[in-house]
Amino acid sequence: MFERKHFLAMSLLAVAGMIVILLWMGRSPICICGYVLLWSPDVMSSDNSQHIADWYTPSHIAHGFLFFGFFWLIGRSWAWELRLFLSVLIEAAWEIAENTNAVIERYREATIALDYYGDSVLNSFADLGFMVVGFWLAARLGLKWSIAVVLAMELAAAWVIRDNLTLNVIMLIHPLESIKAWQLAG
Repeated sequence: MFERKHFLAMSLLAVAGMIVILLWMGRSPICICGYVLLWSPDVMSSDNSQHIADWYTPSHIAHGFLFFGFFWLIGRSWAWELRLFLSVLIEAAWEIAENTNAVIERYREATIALDYYGDSVLNSFADLGFMVVGFWLAARLGLKWSIAVVLAMELAAAWVIRDNLTLNVIMLIHPLESIKAWQLAG
């Protein structure tokens, strides 16, 4: 029915669709500061989630590792292009959901992202690209190295900014005051 090249084309369409939807939602194409940074190191600034990469970039790379593993488990015989397309679709859907008022408010009330006001379209596009990088790395590194890389990224982010993918998920689903207090103490 679908050839491998169709899944790659559908992946590009999903990315384009995400961009169009984010712009339609009123997301800023780039940081409202008017410039673009390759790296934005300050998590507690208005530059966070506005530029190409920041301390949450490892979380998006980890998404790629996790999606690769998940789709390998449930669809080992599927073409890698199909698994990539499904991963892109999920990541694009998350980037859209993450930038809704409801999720932005949830971040503000439950996490350390008190001044979070959503991602720029550029940041969402880059986040999706970093997920693809993680997917690609997972395909090449194998299980042991993939686990090691994800753990290293999680530990590094926890050490430097007191946040990471694991803590972010916990705080969005079931916030714990002890985690929030630890995060704010840093």
